[in-house]
Amino acid sequence: MFSTFRQSMAWLHTWLGLVLGFVLMAVFFFGSLSVYDREIDRWALPATRFEPQPMPSFDRLLEPAFRRLQPTALTMEEARSRSTGALPATLPLHEWGAYTTHRDPVLTVWSGFEVPNPKNAHDDHVYVVGTVDPRTGQALPDDRLKLGSQFFYPMHYSLHLHWKDLGAWIVGLAAMVMLAALVSGVVMHRRLFRELFTFRPRKHTQRSALDLHNLTGVVALPFHFMFALSGLIIFAAMYFPIGSTLLQPLHDAHAKAEAARTGLPDEAAGIPAPLASVDAMVAEAQRRWAARGMAGEVGMLTVHHVGDANATVSVYRAGTDRVTLTGEGIHFKGPTGEVIREDEPPAMVDGINNFITGLHLQHFRHWLLRVLYFAGGLAGCVCIATGFVFFVEKRKKQHAAKGQAGSRVVDALAVTTVTGMLAATAAVLVANRLLPEALPARGDWEEGLFWAAWALAFCHAWWRTAPVRQARIAPAWAEQCVAIAVLAVAAVLLNALTTGDHLVKTLAEGYWPVAGVDLVLLATAALAAGAARHLRRRARAAVPAGAEAVPAGAEAVPVGTGATPMPEAGHA
Repeated sequence: MFSTFRQSMAWLHTWLGLVLGFVLMAVFFFGSLSVYDREIDRWALPATRFEPQPMPSFDRLLEPAFRRLQPTALTMEEARSRSTGALPATLPLHEWGAYTTHRDPVLTVWSGFEVPNPKNAHDDHVYVVGTVDPRTGQALPDDRLKLGSQFFYPMHYSLHLHWKDLGAWIVGLAAMVMLAALVSGVVMHRRLFRELFTFRPRKHTQRSALDLHNLTGVVALPFHFMFALSGLIIFAAMYFPIGSTLLQPLHDAHAKAEAARTGLPDEAAGIPAPLASVDAMVAEAQRRWAARGMAGEVGMLTVHHVGDANATVSVYRAGTDRVTLTGEGIHFKGPTGEVIREDEPPAMVDGINNFITGLHLQHFRHWLLRVLYFAGGLAGCVCIATGFVFFVEKRKKQHAAKGQAGSRVVDALAVTTVTGMLAATAAVLVANRLLPEALPARGDWEEGLFWAAWALAFCHAWWRTAPVRQARIAPAWAEQCVAIAVLAVAAVLLNALTTGDHLVKTLAEGYWPVAGVDLVLLATAALAAGAARHLRRRARAAVPAGAEAVPAGAEAVPVGTGATPMPEAGHA
């Protein structure tokens, strides 16, 4: 089929990248936003604009907050679907939990309830999740959308397609394709070091797009490879669920053996018993961490078998001083406060897994690495976007001469995935500041407006890419860049008008979560406006006088863009 191995790798790189590049674009973009998901939350929820707080007192604040978390109608419906019999009026309480990070001003809390007569051993609990102000213990409205951590972050690994975990499977397939594309890209480009320093923006579109594609692909190659591989490792249990299928009996036996070995009861005793002071247990855990040279704050706290004689309290350290995802948990008997055990150092395989997971989730406290993660994600976006542009530019004259619509289809999808996704993201930030605060189900409205804006961007992209069939530059790119610039500036202005937290104030106070989002929005607006101006200038330069008079569907000789074939690039 191919005369050389490099040509076969070029074909693989081109078509694998094209078919799943649209998914990878969303994964990279929303993964980049997820680096600052907590900061975006604080921009979107003005009530949370205060400094991060440590884990508050359990005895004074958390326990009352947990007791307020009761099953909702939706929770009861979920429990009913998981049970083989009738449900009692009140579901038995099983678990309490609280979680925070060094970037969280608010606290995530949850209560777990037992499902009587479950259909499946893995579906024997339902959960109610809430958000609490750790300064007062008061619950925040649960219909507000945390744009960063509840929408953008899940988007990058699930695409919000939750049926049968379809989105996670699509993203996993895209990650495998990306690994193949990275390897094939290295094989087909023999001069990687030279391409790292080659970018000719004044050349024609095809040449400059290829230069930028190569440059962003090479400069962030280790980053791209690490994130694709670590993402697959994190979800390995979902893709190969043998622990919950073929090995389920062994898994259950292991759980019971571990409970006996560690002293952490696997089941409730059925004997009511009150909790001892959890605050005293937290103080003891911190004392033990300090004695091991690992002083730190509490990141997560859980209580299992609440109200039972077998209740246990687990206190986990916030491991922000290391890459590996570890909590150094210390476990106590709930009724007495006696220490049961301290977590052992992980085995080698577990330690490697914890390190890879921590490397991907970047919960560590290191601002420069966080910036580099963000930049690496955006480099991936640019690499994919310029790959789309190169594909269209290389083929549109040939497709126009043959009357084929392939280039137009790819261009329309590329516009939707690149500029359309940016426009929809800016639109949801504008909606976040415009929707009434008292609007019921406000978060659902924001999600709906995001998808509506993205669908509108697709319709516009399809309509305004018709000139590609005449081998011309689609106006959709420039027009959606203008929309991005307008929406981004509008979001910054609306934030200032609706909250009073304008840039002068946030910069003067050093409140970087809100100031940073505003600055990124303004930088995005400037880049989008500059891109729109550049695209329009190129479009005018590429169309000779009188060419505009050719009707869109006329059988005329296509007008070129000045692109020339580049066999040395190795692209199919």
